[in-house]
Amino acid sequence: MALVTDIADAVVAELAGGAFSQSFTPQRRVLPEYELADLKDLRVTVVPAAVEISGASRALSQHDVRIDVGIQKKLGKNLDTEVASLCGLVDEITEFLKRRPLQAAPWAAWVRTANEPVYAADHLAEQRAFTSVLTLTYRVMK
Repeated sequence: MALVTDIADAVVAELAGGAFSQSFTPQRRVLPEYELADLKDLRVTVVPAAVEISGASRALSQHDVRIDVGIQKKLGKNLDTEVASLCGLVDEITEFLKRRPLQAAPWAAWVRTANEPVYAADHLAEQRAFTSVLTLTYRVMK
């Protein structure tokens, strides 16, 4: 498989083995699109995002692989409480994956995590749906 897909699958495996305050089954998908009705259950979707390759030495290239992790859920009436709870879950996932070796891809080293958007305000306003995206960067030398 492709490098980016292998790392995405490894992230899914790590998340599946983790213990979080809210239960979910992570999935790797090509398109992280769901019908609003599908978001009544918490969705954590892992998507290969990008690969940037640069020279590291005469013999090695540095591959920075970006993986997006989307956290989505349709919300009820109490937006403030539910958004705070889901932001807490996003923080848990961030801490869980930070500096964590991927068992299925031990050759990939965690470099950074970005959380943008922390939550998509337009999804909240228009659909009452929480959407947050973590972008993980892993480095592979080859």
